[in-house]
Amino acid sequence: MPDLARPCETHPDLVDFNYALPHLTESLERQRKTRIVTIGSSSTAGVDRILPYPYRLEMILRQRFYGRMIDVINRGIGGQEAPEELSRFEPDVIDEAPSLVIWQVGTNAVFRKLDYNFDEVSAAIAVGLDWLACLPMDVVLMDLQYTRALVGSDKIGFSEDMVSRISAAGEKAGVNVFHRFALMRRWVQDKIPIEELDDGSQLHTSEWATACVTQALVGSIVGAPEATG
Repeated sequence: MPDLARPCETHPDLVDFNYALPHLTESLERQRKTRIVTIGSSSTAGVDRILPYPYRLEMILRQRFYGRMIDVINRGIGGQEAPEELSRFEPDVIDEAPSLVIWQVGTNAVFRKLDYNFDEVSAAIAVGLDWLACLPMDVVLMDLQYTRALVGSDKIGFSEDMVSRISAAGEKAGVNVFHRFALMRRWVQDKIPIEELDDGSQLHTSEWATACVTQALVGSIVGAPEATG
């Protein structure tokens, strides 16, 4: 049974952002309404009884920025990966005109390795980041969860490869990457049983892990560097 009372260690040294979020910052400072779009697979959409991170993010940000109407729009679809997500960027992301886009990628490329080519997934991520770079919105990539289905002896190498590709894509595009994989791996290194980090499926994150990942993400967003120039 997971210890839901366990303190949440967010390890900012692993998840702090390298780049400013100027569009989100301006929206929060100058507008009453701020819109964030989250796009991805089941880690975004949510499964079964675990409230997914977009809804938790919305609640925490509304509390932190009292008086602002912050909407976090959930555009997750279970089982999808970057190529399918890219195909719905226009209606699901761009048409919403958000100040921040959080794009969760990579999980299904590893979990359903036979269905995806890593080079094609990487290319889709690069194309998507290129599209968004021309628009007045900030972008954050979120990488894989560190759960048993993704770090078993037959998957760990694939997961580490995909995590590296996501980091490289973010660095090349100059966008922030939320290092979920590294954060959850640190929890395991800190003696939290990996069995307690999933919801029993061995793939999706548990109640505690989902809540703590969200807290870490909020810390990264709020603590992003200030824009210069």
